[in-house]
Amino acid sequence: MAKINPHFNEVAQGYFSTEIAKRARPFLDSHPGVEIFKLGIGNTTEPIVPSVIAGIREGVEKLSRRETYTGYGDEQGDTRLRHTISKWYAGRGLNIDSSEVFVSDGAKSDCANILSIFSDDSIVAISDPVYPVYRDSSVISGKRIHYMPAIEKDGFIPQIPREKVDLIFLCSPNNPTGSVATHKQLEEFVRYAKKNRAIIIFDAAYSEYIRDTTLPRSIYEIEGAKGCAIEIQSLSKAAGFTGVRLGWTIVPKELQAEDGSAETLNQFWNRRQTTMFNGASNIVQEGGLAVLSPEGQRQTHEQVDYYMENTRIIRDGLKASGFTISGGVNAPYIWLQCPKGLSSWEFFDELLEKAHVITTPGIVFGENGEGYMRISAFGHRENIEKAVRSIQANFGNKS
Repeated sequence: MAKINPHFNEVAQGYFSTEIAKRARPFLDSHPGVEIFKLGIGNTTEPIVPSVIAGIREGVEKLSRRETYTGYGDEQGDTRLRHTISKWYAGRGLNIDSSEVFVSDGAKSDCANILSIFSDDSIVAISDPVYPVYRDSSVISGKRIHYMPAIEKDGFIPQIPREKVDLIFLCSPNNPTGSVATHKQLEEFVRYAKKNRAIIIFDAAYSEYIRDTTLPRSIYEIEGAKGCAIEIQSLSKAAGFTGVRLGWTIVPKELQAEDGSAETLNQFWNRRQTTMFNGASNIVQEGGLAVLSPEGQRQTHEQVDYYMENTRIIRDGLKASGFTISGGVNAPYIWLQCPKGLSSWEFFDELLEKAHVITTPGIVFGENGEGYMRISAFGHRENIEKAVRSIQANFGNKS
């Protein structure tokens, strides 16, 4: 008799975006025609830049010609793209061999799938609040969870576990809080991982939003990290690939689990990908090559600047209205403290009903998210400005 995976009963029935849409529906249905400003979901809105569109079009054209047509590609990724990613890291002073690069359809799937190469009885440390994928995928795969509080007094950087854990999910810049770990803070996590034979899974999906050059954009900027850390990257927020899908995971050959030898995890991930994945789209990988070209980097960085200007507008507007906020300086997310006495969902309702603004209640990210809201800076400039004016008009100095 076939039996279900009972761990699915331990997670919410729907992803948090589904719950937000459900919560907002009664207001939307009873107020047809009202303009709604969406500052909730982290979904890019601006068109892909011209140089990258040209790369994607070239990928399509190649499939139309017999001499350049390609079917299945390497499951690990196009050799050209893997070498380009290696050079991209080298340009930042980091030595990543192309054989350690595995191209995928994005960071979200890799964050969940990477757990398959580790023991079922692994203890996984995740922050609270946390990007739900780390938590839900760990639960579904039967892993045990240890929560690392990420609270105001620590700058919303998760506290290092006091007991032994096996895997540690870190996200910097952080989703949802917008906090960014310093070199010293990451050094402490690397020190812990090496001492306890743990593995750090470092989600660097928002690294291109870091403006402070003294802050690390890769875990591999920390000495010794290649021996204890996997890095997952994405072009979703860096190049508008949210619906196009492309990212990569770095699994260093010197990375070593407690009961394995060097190269084992690299080989296991390679085996996982060649077994369960046919590789990222040939067309999209041509776009990835264009993103990492000099002109692609210039244009996509300008687009990131656009979103960061959105962030500044939101930050300034919320501050002027008397709200207490953090984040949003080196990340596209702002972490807003709810007015005293209001829960996350209660303030969600107030913002929607009074200002017609949809945000993300902090409680969906964990218990320590209660009393906070995540504000996303992804959106068209005119809508961002309207949303801020609406908040100021309805909540100015009333927080």
